[in-house]
Amino acid sequence: MAILIDPPLWPAHGTEFSHLVSDVSVEELHAFAAAADLPTRAFDRDHYDVPSKRFDDLVARGALPVPATELARRLIRSGVRIPARQRPERLDGVLADAWDRLLPGHAGLAAQLITRWSEPHRQYHDRAHLLAVLRALDLLRSRGEAVGSHPRAPWLAAWFHDAVYAGVAGQDEEESARLAEQLLPQAGVPADEVAEVARLVRLTATHWPEADDAAGRLLCDADLEVLARPRPAYTRYSAAVRREYSHVPAADFAVGRAQVLRTLLATEPLYATATGRDLWEVAARENLTAELADLGFPAP
Repeated sequence: MAILIDPPLWPAHGTEFSHLVSDVSVEELHAFAAAADLPTRAFDRDHYDVPSKRFDDLVARGALPVPATELARRLIRSGVRIPARQRPERLDGVLADAWDRLLPGHAGLAAQLITRWSEPHRQYHDRAHLLAVLRALDLLRSRGEAVGSHPRAPWLAAWFHDAVYAGVAGQDEEESARLAEQLLPQAGVPADEVAEVARLVRLTATHWPEADDAAGRLLCDADLEVLARPRPAYTRYSAAVRREYSHVPAADFAVGRAQVLRTLLATEPLYATATGRDLWEVAARENLTAELADLGFPAP
């Protein structure tokens, strides 16, 4: 166990606060906090804010005191840290700027889409996921991957690919594609480009692009980038997916999720671009296999 705490240097509410973190997993952090009777409201995405009066007690319970700079470095290196740009208070502005670079002069449409991506029932398919897909698209393009005949289309498709999300596979993608077909012409996007965006959105139902589908390969790989994240971040992703299906009994969810994992593992290669295979293939397969084992199912 690696629970870390920095000195109480952060003033608020008439006292000073420390940051309590784990450089292994959020689950480990929550277990330590529960044993120490820390209130859940003290948790802020990747750390607990704890008042100075609890510092000595938490150290006695096993938290390792480290300088604030070391705590930050170890949290970042572990993959547990939530980047500032992904925090809810920052996401709207970051996404609005990204949209303005893509389709200037249509801030109202951006706001409408951001509202959809902010719906309270979303645990994984939210604004942070949208931003991650956009960043992954940027990365793939920067590595020289082809973007297709409509250069904006994969990015516009990213904005729309989960714009409708009710947790119904296939139906969500179809309704999201229809939303793109309805809204993009109003923003002056040409009909052939709208058709390409809608096609790409529908493709995310399977993530099986054809070999000559440059835009499809780009979007599908960007959407699956999450599978290759460091283990703590992948664990957060899989836990968020489970919360989106909290209405499904645990045993039924495990069977369904295992089928999804097996299908992904059976896809050869999992990533359609050379960059995706180089950066993500090995790590993604390790994560998928580990989650399958966690669910109690053998690897295929």
